[in-house]
Amino acid sequence: MDKKGLTSKEAARRLKEHGPNELEEKKKENILLKFFSHFLDFLVLLLIAAAIVAFFLGEIVDAIMIGIIVLMQGVLGFVQEYRAEKAFDALRRMMSQKSRVLRDGHFIEVDTRELVPGDIVLLEAGDRVPADGVVVEEAVLSVDEAALSGESVPVHKHADGKGKMFMGTVVVSGKGKMLVESTGKNTKMGKISEIVQTVKKERTPLEVGMEKTGKQLGIGALTLCGIVFIAGLWQGFPPFEMFLTSVSLAVAAIPEGLAAVVVITLAVGVQRMSRKNAIVKKLKSVETLGCANVICTDKTGTLTKNEMSVRTVLLPGGEVEVSGSGYAPKGKFSSDGKEVAPGKERGLRMIMEAGVLCNGAYLRTDSKTGAWGVLGDPTEGSLVVLAAKAGIYKEEIEKKNPVVAEFPFDSTRKMMSVVRKSGGKKISYVKGAPEIVLSESTRILDGGKARKLTEAEKKRIEEQNNGLTSRGYRTLGIAYKEMGHGKINQKSAESGLVLLGIVGIMDSPREEVKNALALCREAGIRVIMITGDHPQTANAIAKELGIGNGKFLIGEELDKLDEEGLRKAVEEISVYARVSPEHKLRIVDALAGNGHVVAVTGDGVNDAPALKKADIGVAMGITGTEVAKESADIVLSDDNFATIVSAIEEGRGIYENIRKTLAFLISGNIAEVAIIFIAVVAGFPLPLVAIQILWINLVTDGLPAIALAMDPIDKGLMHRKPRAQGESVWKGMGLFLLEYPIIVTASCLGAFVYFVELGDLLLAQTMAFTMLMMFEKVEAFSCRSLERPVWRELLANKFLVGATLLTLILHFAILYIPFLAGLFYVKPLGLEHWAIILAASIACFAYMEIRKWMGMRKG
Repeated sequence: MDKKGLTSKEAARRLKEHGPNELEEKKKENILLKFFSHFLDFLVLLLIAAAIVAFFLGEIVDAIMIGIIVLMQGVLGFVQEYRAEKAFDALRRMMSQKSRVLRDGHFIEVDTRELVPGDIVLLEAGDRVPADGVVVEEAVLSVDEAALSGESVPVHKHADGKGKMFMGTVVVSGKGKMLVESTGKNTKMGKISEIVQTVKKERTPLEVGMEKTGKQLGIGALTLCGIVFIAGLWQGFPPFEMFLTSVSLAVAAIPEGLAAVVVITLAVGVQRMSRKNAIVKKLKSVETLGCANVICTDKTGTLTKNEMSVRTVLLPGGEVEVSGSGYAPKGKFSSDGKEVAPGKERGLRMIMEAGVLCNGAYLRTDSKTGAWGVLGDPTEGSLVVLAAKAGIYKEEIEKKNPVVAEFPFDSTRKMMSVVRKSGGKKISYVKGAPEIVLSESTRILDGGKARKLTEAEKKRIEEQNNGLTSRGYRTLGIAYKEMGHGKINQKSAESGLVLLGIVGIMDSPREEVKNALALCREAGIRVIMITGDHPQTANAIAKELGIGNGKFLIGEELDKLDEEGLRKAVEEISVYARVSPEHKLRIVDALAGNGHVVAVTGDGVNDAPALKKADIGVAMGITGTEVAKESADIVLSDDNFATIVSAIEEGRGIYENIRKTLAFLISGNIAEVAIIFIAVVAGFPLPLVAIQILWINLVTDGLPAIALAMDPIDKGLMHRKPRAQGESVWKGMGLFLLEYPIIVTASCLGAFVYFVELGDLLLAQTMAFTMLMMFEKVEAFSCRSLERPVWRELLANKFLVGATLLTLILHFAILYIPFLAGLFYVKPLGLEHWAIILAASIACFAYMEIRKWMGMRKG
């Protein structure tokens, strides 16, 4: 290594050769192309075609109204996704912008993107590693690699040629110098980013379903047009008149407001989710959450806090459990179910004091948020937090016990020691691997007094330590020694020790995760843990949270399985440890191949390919790496696993509201088509003219449909199993798609024919138009639930009440304002006419509610 580093000239040459030290950013879609992409759905294209035909037929008002509704849905969709993208950009946490690098013989600050292979970079606690390289100098250097490997325990790095450093990881303690070997796309993070770019994103179930619905409606409309046109010619109607009639029928068959209402439903759901800390990047992807039946989640930082906590203390007198999680100094001590006062137990107090005095970490609070954190190694930090829970504070105890000598940890000794002055004595405090500390101990503190440690006791303590590690704990042995007046050196400080005990440390699960997982199980959603962490640690966390059945697979075992074997395994195994990004991608592929709708949550670079491949990728916004957030469909701004459960509930609610609007809109259109079709085939005049049909579809139906999109989420949604992939959106809608249209068609046609026979065609058309409008009003309220009666919560949707009142006022205006009456081909109705209309519509509502009540009793 050149002690002067690279020259500025050589660095500039290498920058030109290797390119800037940054990941290749995915090229953003052109804003105009993004806007026009919202007009490419089959149903929207069908509406555009209908508008063009209406325009050339001289139906200018119809063409304009269809054009407005098409433009509205496109603008709504575009604006919502644009706003989500801006929110996501605001959330992004860019990697360190500056690095301290050795150039021309001295350290200077440069933009991280200007680093090149061969640079010497200075790293200290808190720094994010800016490139891949190898350690050339170090002083107790420890790195958190959870973002890359999923491993929750920091990795100590040594200047032995094997201490590899990776872009995006974080230095948690110590300091050192790194020789840069790879930058940008050539780093390990860069290679994973390239894998992500090659992963193809599958279409959402909603996109597939809506395209299928659009095609069905389009084919049906064109078929009916053809039948009516031929039937009219057969009956002797003029060809041009029948062509206009057929176009009117097409207008009746196609729900013009459907595309806009679906977008509004999604947008409302997205706004609800944003208030629950979930930022949706792609509008249609949110609905996919509603049918997710598997969640593949990372462990570190997602199910757990990524904050090490002492959970148990092994003393000669027994095991003491410690409650509380993370770095907040709150918790209780208990033994055999009884609370222990740590101040009164000398052995417990001494092990905590020793853990603090042999320690380089400090407990801190964020000045803005008040959140607790650790400056230094997380494992050492857990000992500081443990002591703080008992009222022992590092700063206070250090002042009373100044340092005399310090012997840092190294991988050969597997321990560290600090000699301090304490009450006129010099005491060595030691911590390290339990087996090493145990081997150097000759006595043990028991009942507050030191006594001889026998070989039998050592063997028993080793077995207890093995028991803790098998439960997933990382263990540390803690001891002390009163020093004599001789020379203080490493050997004298770390031999002839008095064993205090062993602490068991674990990355604690988040408090809210257990309830979230219980809700997942109730909702029929299987949770799978996929982590790069140690199998025993992963299994311990899984067991504590109730994930899986105790079985697990590691990456090496996955490599031995072919695709068929893995597809069988994923149905049984819910815990995967020591996995690579490629393994995670294979697991998601296998689950998808078995027909599951898969959501993947995670925050690390190692999660990115699976986040991209999954039906729905959910990244953590605070701790998440840029690669992970770029790959995801949804970003959680609070890094809370429980938020995804709220998002799933919202997704299910969105799907149910879309089904409600579909039932409402399509049933009305079926009735319209049936009324016109039967009238034409029977040789009657048209019961509804084109502008009346368009008014019903866009206003009379459109406003209540938008209100249904805002319907409150049914509290029982998360007690149901997820819907099956490919399940028809029309499932369970027989009442709305068959029985309701029959009632409406019979009533409207009956009234129409009656008044036609009386010789008043305009009154007959007005009656059919108004009766259809009123039927749609009562059906909108019935559609608030497709399965159960709604009379107990009839007015719960304030938006629907408002939309109903508004459309009634508008309809009265059409009937009783002469100019509008002429435009819509209607005439004023009398009280006797309204009596007929109200009686029929109320009877229809009662029938539908009774039918739903009967269906529930049978179920």
